[in-house]
Amino acid sequence: MPSSTPITPVILSGGSGTRLWPMSRPERPKQMLALTAEETMLQLTAMRATGEHFTAPIVVANARHADMVEEQLDSVGATAQALIFEPIGRNTAPAIALAALAADASNPLLVMPSDHVIADVAAFHAAIHAALPLVAEGWLVTFGIAPDAPETGYGWIKVGEEISGGVHRVAKFVEKPPRDRAEAMLAAGDHSWNGGIFLFRADIYLAALALHAPDMLAACQLAMAKARREGTRIFPDAEAFAAAPDDSIDYAVMEKAERVAVVPVSMGWNDVGSWDALHAISELDEAGNAHASGAAGEVIAIDTTNCLVRTDGMRVALVGVDDLIVVASGTDVLILPRGRSQEVKKLIEAMKAKPAG
Repeated sequence: MPSSTPITPVILSGGSGTRLWPMSRPERPKQMLALTAEETMLQLTAMRATGEHFTAPIVVANARHADMVEEQLDSVGATAQALIFEPIGRNTAPAIALAALAADASNPLLVMPSDHVIADVAAFHAAIHAALPLVAEGWLVTFGIAPDAPETGYGWIKVGEEISGGVHRVAKFVEKPPRDRAEAMLAAGDHSWNGGIFLFRADIYLAALALHAPDMLAACQLAMAKARREGTRIFPDAEAFAAAPDDSIDYAVMEKAERVAVVPVSMGWNDVGSWDALHAISELDEAGNAHASGAAGEVIAIDTTNCLVRTDGMRVALVGVDDLIVVASGTDVLILPRGRSQEVKKLIEAMKAKPAG
């Protein structure tokens, strides 16, 4: 992946991952968990952007996870050049602005959520390589995920004319669509899923913010100017950062900027947004079951098919059941039919509403 200027990975690790409750919790969200491999999702994200073509990463995370983030990265040799700890969640556009302000202005930034799976890293690197010439010219590039289903939970991108090898102009960003529109876009073959991975120069992103979201840029600049610093740790000023509008990069910049490109790529991407999604990408036994346990846990399944079972402590035993999701963590146990794991968010809301005691 030749490039005269090394790429700076920017890892966004501020999410809470509540859809994977009870294992994912605010104090230890899904990117801090080893769900698909021995490494955690944060570690896997860092590991797919290492080597001679990449600088050390910049990580933007929740301040409560400071020690955990640092320990996890250090343990896989991905020590960050800067760890920026948000005092409050303000969505992706301000988070990326903090990273861009901390980076070398002319460096390409590879912005990656910390909780996604990419099975084909070589395909990902090839897409990055294809995008670099346009990035050097000042384009904002996103990576379009080759769709394999009429997903209503993702944003979509209409792929326009080809600009250079494998890189196309973005014709249109499409909000999360209703089912019939998703089916039509899938059938048309000229749309990609918006996976939330981006590549652009730091100075170009900041210039786009100055044009399209000047209040956000000003708040982030002040937050960084007044930040508390402890070695590589940066704690932006809370009051200044709270003034930044809560907005995604798509709304704040990508949908408004002129030179926006997309690289469609099939790279085994999955956002692991539910227990069902994890079952779909897990290694299954001969009965269609996916089960994994922590060091202290144990799973026993007899006459059981097509189930996902996870435990990090207690023993879980199943007999004569099909198509269930069973997750045990600490003192909490989740049981629901496969296919309904998106409804975990209803459980979270119900638990928040329930009076204590």
